[in-house]
Amino acid sequence: MAEQRHDWDAILSALRGPERLRVWSVIITIFGDAIVPRGGSIPLQALQEIMGRLGIEAGAVRTALSRLASEGWVIRERDGRRSHYSLDRRGLRAFDVATQRIYAPGPPEWDGRWTVAVPILGEDSAAGELEAAGFVSCNGTWLRPETVGARPVPGNLGAYLLIADQPGIAPPDAHRFWNMDGVAEAVGAFLESLRPLSDALDAGGDPAPLDAIAMRTLIIHHWRRIILRAPILPVALLPPSWPALEARTRLRAVYKLLALPSEAWLDAIDLPPHADPAGFDDRFGDGQSSR
Repeated sequence: MAEQRHDWDAILSALRGPERLRVWSVIITIFGDAIVPRGGSIPLQALQEIMGRLGIEAGAVRTALSRLASEGWVIRERDGRRSHYSLDRRGLRAFDVATQRIYAPGPPEWDGRWTVAVPILGEDSAAGELEAAGFVSCNGTWLRPETVGARPVPGNLGAYLLIADQPGIAPPDAHRFWNMDGVAEAVGAFLESLRPLSDALDAGGDPAPLDAIAMRTLIIHHWRRIILRAPILPVALLPPSWPALEARTRLRAVYKLLALPSEAWLDAIDLPPHADPAGFDDRFGDGQSSR
């Protein structure tokens, strides 16, 4: 038993990676992945238990929660002597925006249509809004593929000639419009960190519930940080052998194997059942129940 425990410790260490975890960001990951779908509130002690398994001290958790509360991300409530935390409006908005991208089954569908925005008289006044909406600048012209689920086109484009939702032919190297190198490097590191856990689970490894929720938190946390800064591109515009396709497939398999023991831990702290069990089962798209 001691040897097996040591194995999970090593796997957790590999998943954490060399960089120091941002405590506040890990807390948001826990809420979005595990708590919001099950009632939205978690006792402070339970949150500290997950974080402690990740090597994060209770004092650091309290400090991060205080910061998140002051910035409108979380709400603290008292139940006798116990404190409970839930996401505030700002946190819920961020969760809603991120969820579809994090748990998507793959790249978005695309029928070959584009939207183009050309600055009039060189006035590029909405560059930030266009970039946030998924546009990329190419020789002074902004363009994006009109994929399923694309964000709304910014409304303040009076200084632009807008050609919306029109068919076009992309050059074979269209992916070069976007800076993909940093994302590809991050995906490669993610795949490497995931390998020991994937191998252990494939070999029949059975992590304890607390270990499972801790590992589930780490893999979603790292994946969230990658996928939310990656451009939203369909398969036809991705670079050859794009590693995020393999990463999502591996992540889906590992997540499904961690679901049962990690959900058992959430059951043990008396969280309500899933408001949308079918939606949880369909994370990453295969619709197979893990519970």
